[in-house]
Amino acid sequence: MSTSLLFESLSISAGQKENLKANGYLEMTPIQQQTLPSTLAGKDILAQAATGSGKTLAFGLPLVERLNPTAYFVQALVLCPTRELAGQVAEELRKLARHPGNIKVLTICGGQPIGPQIGSLEHGAHVIVGTPGRIVDHLRKRTLDLSRISTLVLDEADRMLDMGFQDDLQTILNQTPTSRQTMLFSATYPENIAQMSEEHLKNLVEVRIEQPPEKISNITHRVYKCERSEQALGVLSILTQQLPESAIIFCNTKEGCNQLSQALREDGIKSGTLHGDLEQRDRDQMLVRFSNGSIRFLIATDVAARGLDIDTVDLVINADLPSDAATYVHRCGRTGRAGRSGLAVSLAGSRDGRRLENINRENNLALEPKPLPKAAINQVIKLQSDLRTIAISMGRKNKIRPGDIVGALTATKEIAGNQIGSIQVQDFTSYVALPRTLADRAVEILRQRPLKGKPARARKI
Repeated sequence: MSTSLLFESLSISAGQKENLKANGYLEMTPIQQQTLPSTLAGKDILAQAATGSGKTLAFGLPLVERLNPTAYFVQALVLCPTRELAGQVAEELRKLARHPGNIKVLTICGGQPIGPQIGSLEHGAHVIVGTPGRIVDHLRKRTLDLSRISTLVLDEADRMLDMGFQDDLQTILNQTPTSRQTMLFSATYPENIAQMSEEHLKNLVEVRIEQPPEKISNITHRVYKCERSEQALGVLSILTQQLPESAIIFCNTKEGCNQLSQALREDGIKSGTLHGDLEQRDRDQMLVRFSNGSIRFLIATDVAARGLDIDTVDLVINADLPSDAATYVHRCGRTGRAGRSGLAVSLAGSRDGRRLENINRENNLALEPKPLPKAAINQVIKLQSDLRTIAISMGRKNKIRPGDIVGALTATKEIAGNQIGSIQVQDFTSYVALPRTLADRAVEILRQRPLKGKPARARKI
């Protein structure tokens, strides 16, 4: 093993080297190796890196090294596109912050009550990890002061811009000192990223890491002839022929997602949508419902689905053929995970010849469009979910555990433990999946029985 690949070779404190070892970090990933010497020296960075490349440690290590535990004001801000990513980043930073210790890392995200966040900010924090919209809310309320931060990180910057956060990012950047160190990480380099880096980064070091190809060898690929005007019928045909337990359906635009969802609804198939116009709370709830099976079909754009990590997706449908081969692979990689086999089906119209040719050439495939099978309308009933999701107004911060929810639901003996589906406990909200026929009674029970001695609000979503 090359010495230059080891964290031991970096100019960091001995205590942090021991902390990295204790957390199992010995050898740097490519993104860490190419960025850390520069960022530890205080330089700004523009780096191309995807989820899973080790980028959190790449920006987290220099961020933590610059912190002063005895100075109790906000010294670093990390901006993330979604609450899920912010939570993951905050956990990683807390591990790194065990040295020097006595560091408070606070998550400030939308889709959560703002009152408790204001209370937490009043008690002070060294590092804030948050989503742009909610950070701007606090800046407007003057409950957050960024005037003394020394480190600013924009994680998945392209995704934040795609989700419409450009004005919020500008507002935030304008309230931070120009002397700060800025680290911008992006999976792609669209024009607006280049413009942002030119405007806000100085002494810039640029790093691009080629992403290893995703494995799609355990996925069966099919293409059917279908013009765009018949897209909803094409998707209906595939779903009624395959009868998947779950599927992600990709469209190239958010308008396309909404139109397809409405058309499928008219055919009797309920689906959820995932795109940049969704509020954070709606996105969270959509992902909960898809992962627990109360929504079986998710219609998504590429950027919204980035980082979606659900192992049990049976089928991917490309309602719109993607414009490049890499995106095709990334989409197909949402199925066939965790050693399972998967199926990816694409619809191709008369104008998609070049796109399909490119996908075949770049991925060593030989896909040819076949005639679309007829929709089996009598099978639509088999595509409906018999589950409903109930949201409960208490979560991890209220010391709620899944067992508390099971205990409340089964206390009257009307609901058996084996009838309760997936339970997800988040910071301030919990979600439980139940058969549709039991959902109304479950809401009544949860409203009547206190959790941890306190009354909870419950509703179907």
